[in-house]
Amino acid sequence: MGTINCFIPFASVAQAQATVEELKKNELVNKIYLLANAEVTDSMDGCELIRVNNLNSSSTIKSVAEHAGEGQVLLYTKYDTLKFAPFAVERFVTILSDSQSGMVYADHYNVTEKGADKAPVIDYQMGSLRDDFDFGSVLFFCAACFKKAAAAMKADYEWAGLYDLRLKLSQFALITHINEFLYSDVELDTRKSGEKIFDYVDPKNRGRQIEMEQAVTEHLKEIGGYLEPNFKHIEFDRGEFEVEATVMIPVRNRIRTIRDAIKSVLSQKTDFKFNLMVVDNFSTDGTREAIDEFKDDPRLIHIIADYYDMGIGGYWNLAAHHEKAGKFIVQLDSDDMYKDENTLTTMVNAFYEQNVAMVVGTYMMTDINLNMIAPGIIDHKEWTPENGRNNALRINGLGAPRAFYTPVLRDVKIPNVSYGEDYALGLNISRIYQIGRVYTPVYLCRRWDDNSDASLDVEKMNRNNLYKDRVRTWELQARIALNKK
Repeated sequence: MGTINCFIPFASVAQAQATVEELKKNELVNKIYLLANAEVTDSMDGCELIRVNNLNSSSTIKSVAEHAGEGQVLLYTKYDTLKFAPFAVERFVTILSDSQSGMVYADHYNVTEKGADKAPVIDYQMGSLRDDFDFGSVLFFCAACFKKAAAAMKADYEWAGLYDLRLKLSQFALITHINEFLYSDVELDTRKSGEKIFDYVDPKNRGRQIEMEQAVTEHLKEIGGYLEPNFKHIEFDRGEFEVEATVMIPVRNRIRTIRDAIKSVLSQKTDFKFNLMVVDNFSTDGTREAIDEFKDDPRLIHIIADYYDMGIGGYWNLAAHHEKAGKFIVQLDSDDMYKDENTLTTMVNAFYEQNVAMVVGTYMMTDINLNMIAPGIIDHKEWTPENGRNNALRINGLGAPRAFYTPVLRDVKIPNVSYGEDYALGLNISRIYQIGRVYTPVYLCRRWDDNSDASLDVEKMNRNNLYKDRVRTWELQARIALNKK
């Protein structure tokens, strides 16, 4: 008799037959359970049917725990055909045992009509709190650990059950990445990376997001990383500034869009003084010359950086510490534009109205010609004054445009990277200060083929996600230490 109890999503015999037949051939497999909703009428010889509402619910996890057995649990999370490499199941079990882990997962292949592509995943760490962390579709658990984590689950979630289980398990057991390609399955979501990154703010997913926030908040409380909604008050009287606000545009080779960005700033209507800093690093496509077309406007400050080792965060540091920097610094990407002439006033007013060190606005997705495209308006309503800084550890971004009280920005410093620098900054600031929100659209985020995140290969996406997980880990460690004080 084998030691692995397998749990397979089941919609029909045709969908699951190849997967089940392969599992039956393996001597390590003990029982195969089919996870099916009430509408499914099929069954398969040699398998037991477990009725579930959906794969990710708390009740499903509890049902799996009841049938987990005493050895290992294999949980497959796709309605596709799963094919293991030779002796891959044995490899999963060996590493699970040798590493004394509660759960292991592995690199794999995604098979589409175009062929098979490698799908490496990244290591799990303390800060891997995203509910969409990519483990692949095959999860192997120590059965005792699975049951212990399931028993610790307090809420009855419709969508966040598997996420809750993973968080609970991580509190007492290792979650280990096997960086070997051990199986193949079908990749159904073939959208580009730039089309997937906004899924979590899609309005139709709002109910899921609320549950995920509840699960991560409970987890943070249990590990000592939760922060109460108590914030440091700001007087806005630090330092002397020639202007109230500075708009900062970091740029390299954006000849197609830089003029639009600059014009949208210089057309702002305010009752305070402001300037525009364009930090240009090694532009060679005519961008530098296009910026100089506006040199007769005294509000424009063109900073030539030309550092080989400078990321966007480095651009920000130059602007924040410039002698002509304003009391507040407001972001504008070189691809994008302010929605109208009132954006800067709206963002600056929010600092005083909400007593915050950072303000995040609301933006509208458009094409290069400013026509609105899906998902439309991104308002990041998952941020709340009471719990935003805790929930920020779960999501992958805070929104745009971003604006900062310059003395705080100078204190913190910005990571010298070109991905995640704003997110790291927001986490750091929110540890002490409140972050304000503007929920009316003030910014146009233009999507086009030359966006830096329009279509990333899997290795670059992994590097980006690994960095943000590390940022979350460092921030979580700092918050735990702060609470201990």
